[in-house]
Amino acid sequence: MDALLIGFAGLFVLIGLIAIRMPIALSMILVGGIGVTILNGPAIFFSQLKTLAYGQFSIYDLSVVPMFVLMGNIASKAGLSRDLFRAANAWLGWAPGGVAMSAIAACAGFGSVCGSSLATASTMGQVALPELRRLNYSGALSTGTLAAGGVLGILIPPSIVLVIYAVIVEANIVTMFMAAMIPGLIAVVLFLITILIYVMINPESGPAGDRPDRAEFISATVNLIPVLTIFGLVIGGIYFGYFNPTPAAAIGVFLVWIYGMLRGFVKIPELRDALLETARTTGMIYLILLGAEMLKIFMSRGGVPQAMAEWMANSGLTPMTIMIILLVALIVLGCLMDSLSMILLAIPFFWPVLVEINGGDYVDAANAGYGMTTEDLKIWFGILALIVVELGLITPPVGMNVFVISAMAKDVPMIETFKGVMPFFMAEIVRVVLLIAFPALTLWLPAYLSGG
Repeated sequence: MDALLIGFAGLFVLIGLIAIRMPIALSMILVGGIGVTILNGPAIFFSQLKTLAYGQFSIYDLSVVPMFVLMGNIASKAGLSRDLFRAANAWLGWAPGGVAMSAIAACAGFGSVCGSSLATASTMGQVALPELRRLNYSGALSTGTLAAGGVLGILIPPSIVLVIYAVIVEANIVTMFMAAMIPGLIAVVLFLITILIYVMINPESGPAGDRPDRAEFISATVNLIPVLTIFGLVIGGIYFGYFNPTPAAAIGVFLVWIYGMLRGFVKIPELRDALLETARTTGMIYLILLGAEMLKIFMSRGGVPQAMAEWMANSGLTPMTIMIILLVALIVLGCLMDSLSMILLAIPFFWPVLVEINGGDYVDAANAGYGMTTEDLKIWFGILALIVVELGLITPPVGMNVFVISAMAKDVPMIETFKGVMPFFMAEIVRVVLLIAFPALTLWLPAYLSGG
């Protein structure tokens, strides 16, 4: 049987297994293993198994994953989210819609030391939801804000998914972190504007909060200093070349742990729980990585990525049209699976297409299909891909952040939460359009900080 036909058959089988809710890691391992066995025989498959796991997991860049996961888990227990929300609320909460704006600002701050969207949504939901309810915010605005605010954790550095993307396309992790900063800040600004417009149209949905007295304002602001210090040391140290991501993450873990110890929130039981949760999450991530590598080998031997790249290149569509098609496909996939699985499954297929359209691995900007080098294309597409991955976290039928917040706000129908996130969804579409129209928004900061 033709290898390409076997490859596409395997792809359809994989989609079917995911549709019946088989774990994505097991689905990829099963399809990849059987596919390589059919194409090359069992001896080749077992030979790969001897070294594949070690070769995949011994990549130094991946050592940053458990460290950032641990930093996020300790931060969730350390009371850091409360201090962030309290400070943001002191600055913004007294305005109409201000408590919702405070939640967005706090989500952005927590995402900068967490790197997980689901953790950001669940942690900030516990902190901000009681205050939103106390002030009689509408169910749609309060739950929609928290679900949407959670997606900031996936892009604002440090981001675990961003690390995985960089490993897949062999991009520099530090460069990707630099590139994510301006798009992340744009998201925060657009979300704040969205809340402002929402409250202007429906004033009763977001009443003004209490104006803090001088002592409360100063106290809340001072408590923000440790959080800003942690962020500055970890991300600033990475940006300015003082240390690489893995030691930066280790420093972040230590500082967040000390912060939690001093606040009295992180004792031995909490630290043990954080370590166990980190082990479970890291094991899940690494198993998915192994499955993705096995699937990648099978698909490459079957010629599926090459066939897709050749078909797209000869389709007569413009490079920008192809880019939009791929981004829309990522949005659709995001409605069916979690963000990490989607990146691992889709990028090995999509990236060769873009390289082919752009003109090859070593094309110069003047002759490239997208008017930029392949290295710049890695950065630009990576940020765009992660943004549309975010959309999958707040769009039906999966919308994982929506489910997380709905589990906390059982009195708010889920349909109301989906209605509440739609304005933020539109704000994200605006951000995608801006970044497509002006690639410099993504590429300027890495070039500036690297002296380019």
